[in-house]
Amino acid sequence: MNLKANIFVIASAFTFLISCEVNKEEGMPLQEQILAVKSEFAPDKRVALFNVKALRKNDVHVLEGESDLPNAIAALKEQLTKENIEFVDSIRLLPALDLGRKTQAVVNISVANLRSEPKHSAELATQATLGTPVKVLKKKGSWYYIQTPDKYLSWVDDGGIELMDSERADQWMANDKIIYKQIYGHSYKDRDKKQMVSDLVAGNVLEVLGDTDGFYTVAYPDGRQAYVPKEEAQDYGEWLENLNPTVEDLVNTSRKFMGVPYLWGGTSTKGMDCSGFTKTVYFLNGMVIPRDASQQVHTGEAIDSTQNFDNLQKGDLLFFGKKATDSTSEKVVHVGMWIGNNEFIHASEMIRISSMDKDAPNFDEWNLNRYLRTQRVLRKEDEGLINLAQTPLFKD
Repeated sequence: MNLKANIFVIASAFTFLISCEVNKEEGMPLQEQILAVKSEFAPDKRVALFNVKALRKNDVHVLEGESDLPNAIAALKEQLTKENIEFVDSIRLLPALDLGRKTQAVVNISVANLRSEPKHSAELATQATLGTPVKVLKKKGSWYYIQTPDKYLSWVDDGGIELMDSERADQWMANDKIIYKQIYGHSYKDRDKKQMVSDLVAGNVLEVLGDTDGFYTVAYPDGRQAYVPKEEAQDYGEWLENLNPTVEDLVNTSRKFMGVPYLWGGTSTKGMDCSGFTKTVYFLNGMVIPRDASQQVHTGEAIDSTQNFDNLQKGDLLFFGKKATDSTSEKVVHVGMWIGNNEFIHASEMIRISSMDKDAPNFDEWNLNRYLRTQRVLRKEDEGLINLAQTPLFKD
């Protein structure tokens, strides 16, 4: 290659790099305003959706993307108007219009696996159990983007939910129900229990049509009917009225899951991760707490951060991870529940009991060394906590 050709190649490459940089800057306008709104209204993408960007076309900015937060969209538009910035609003507000009137749903199987992306090979983000009401935000193929009562956002395949319009959802949720109390079991086509309709896990909720001969007659969200042994379930309204969980109730519930395998994303008796375990224990005692350990740590009352375990009471949540430094923020990666006697129960390979006592055979040095703090959530009022006795999922 001669000198002239070399000069041409170098000049072309330089021009290309400059062009890319200019295009990059031009392709990301209004980032300061968008990020400010996102920080205020949707700081945690796991529970709030504000996926918005701006494109510049001539002298006008076009706002694109999607969100389920009309207040956030309004705040962004108001700010741009104050700054005399011309814009066109092309943000898609969810629920998506192509869903029609069916923007609600109820989980229709014992345990629905909710994914981070609309495909079965995607990460298991969380689970939702039979009878859980969810919001439906959009659809992609046979997958639906939904939000659970704890506001968690994820994808579920169409076999996991029964779509409903608001009238059908209101009717279903207002009907009498039962809650399944056993760790694992089944519903049956007939009272002879020869043919199963489906499996059931603790916390499943079904519409009840009647009871006879030691069985509840129940209906699934999709209309299937079945029989459930009465000794394995309880009238949901009665369960709700009697909710007054004690610390011993929490401990007794947690011990029922001993040996259940660890499952990343699991929140059911088929498998649980650490925060899925604490979430399930509290749900079965009438409280909905946030999904992840890094969310749970911000709820309730702060009890300890100095390994003074004498201050703890049964049912308190212990959090573990990496402490903040001058250059890094705190990182919460694990959670367990205090059960007294210097012991806590948690999901680590399986549901197990570990000790903070250095002389105990089940001493957990690893978690003692990464202990961060303890929070108390039982009977605490917090925007991140739902007490089902006060704010029921199902209408009376």
